Amino acid sequence: MAKPKKRYVCQACGSVATRWQGQCADCAEWNTLVEDAGAVVTTFAKKHNLQSGGRTVELVGLDSEVALPERMRTGIAEFDRAIGGGLVPGSATLIGGDPGIGKSTLLLQVAARLAQSGQGAIYVSGEEAADQVRLRALRLGLGGAPVRLAAATSVRDILTTLGEGPPPALLVIDSIQTMHSDMIEGAPGTVSQVRASAHELVRFAKEKGCALILVGHVTKDGNIAGPRVLEHMVDTVLGFEGERSHQYRILRAVKNRFGGTDEIGVFAMEGKGLEEVPNPSALFLTDRAEEVSGTTVFPALEGTRPVLVELQALTVRLASGATPRRSAVGWDSSRLAMLLAVLEARCGISFASTEVYLNVAGGYRLSDPAADLAVAAALVSALSERPIPGGTVILGEVALSGEVRPVAHTALRLKEAAKLGFERAWTPRNAEPADGIEVASFEQLSRLTDRILGR
Repeated sequence: MAKPKKRYVCQACGSVATRWQGQCADCAEWNTLVEDAGAVVTTFAKKHNLQSGGRTVELVGLDSEVALPERMRTGIAEFDRAIGGGLVPGSATLIGGDPGIGKSTLLLQVAARLAQSGQGAIYVSGEEAADQVRLRALRLGLGGAPVRLAAATSVRDILTTLGEGPPPALLVIDSIQTMHSDMIEGAPGTVSQVRASAHELVRFAKEKGCALILVGHVTKDGNIAGPRVLEHMVDTVLGFEGERSHQYRILRAVKNRFGGTDEIGVFAMEGKGLEEVPNPSALFLTDRAEEVSGTTVFPALEGTRPVLVELQALTVRLASGATPRRSAVGWDSSRLAMLLAVLEARCGISFASTEVYLNVAGGYRLSDPAADLAVAAALVSALSERPIPGGTVILGEVALSGEVRPVAHTALRLKEAAKLGFERAWTPRNAEPADGIEVASFEQLSRLTDRILGR
């Protein structure tokens, strides 16, 4: 057998190098390359014939009958919605979010609900003592829930303990970056330790039919810390989003092998933990007695759920020679710059000497290009100080040519708007109509601006 070759893994981004160097070639971080003692690269395959000696695997056709996976409903409807209808036995779920956003609180509530329904739930904390978790449960009013707690960081000890009795229906590991395996050298949190620990826990879940939830730390960029392979190993990846200054939290499915992605669950952080928000549209809309310039309502779509959000724009005239500022909260600043350029080039509306501020109300974050038309309308309304007529929703994508392009699922968005009492909609041409709402179509952005300016 050939001599094993060493390899070095970056502790910041997970990239692999064949020799040590001071700076990682991929992420440009210094002194992050560490020898991976758990991986051995050999030339065994080059010297031996691997086409013989193995076992034959079964090949099946695409037309084979497949039963839908069974699901365990946790009793928290917003959580079940985000993961596709409930936890799947034997599945592995990874949830990430900023520190203090409420990940541990949410999972403790999920474990308590399952345990109260008669299903076994074990919560293993590598960051807190069992008494600290118990105190949090008391504050949440869950002190009587039959959840079994443990404070441990050794994967071997955890798996040995779980092997002594029947496997639980749910196993929560908080967090995977604190776990370590004695089969691998290195401190907890390193790439090799996170990969090896996650592999052992996921294998246990698959063999025993136990639903596994791993809590993952995030980097300053919002990505889950550790090797990228961690997200490939699990079946579902959830992101817990929200501003710590706001009470609302959004649980978003980024990856889901058993359901759709981009589904969301909405929660509000209250005194006794996270409360479900069954109608999130009401959270992001402001109830005003009078119309205000610079505000529009956009029917966003998160997975299969329409959510109405309010866009707020403010413009401030500056003295000549001053450099105007552009600021966007909850919206892509580069897309804002593009819309300002289209408004000036195609509609003759100049923002050159004007500061522009754009905000998505309620701490909501938008990435849907269908919000272009609503943003443009809010900007023109703020600049001209002409309010958009009340009871109006606006949607449509704006091209660089000034054309208003159609968007997907218009009828579903407008149905939600009609349900909340909106009477009219400004949409692209040939948009799908909806009952109970009057639709005005625009082919060019200039037609919309003319309507707002009263030309």
